[in-house]
Amino acid sequence: MDDDPTKMGNQPALTTSSGTVWLVTGAITAVISIVLLFSLQQVNSSGIAIAGIVVIALLYVAMVEVRLLVRGLRLRLILLAIGFGLLTAVALGSVLVIAASQIV
Repeated sequence: MDDDPTKMGNQPALTTSSGTVWLVTGAITAVISIVLLFSLQQVNSSGIAIAGIVVIALLYVAMVEVRLLVRGLRLRLILLAIGFGLLTAVALGSVLVIAASQIV
């Protein structure tokens, strides 16, 4: 393994953390996203917001499971980072699709 501290894969969040930070930031992001999508559901009842809420909740549950079940520290942190990225991507994508459907 390369010991270059400036390399993206060598950052402390992917090498030394226990994963709790990813769960806390994921929980905060998930709650904000779910509240936002729930309020957008009141404006646009096409079901996109509900689908986004379900996927976000499932991704967060998957993050918790990864934190509890994956033993390898580096693999666990990488999977948590991927889960967090997917969670935010689904939230942003859902909001953008809802916004685009209102323009047309």
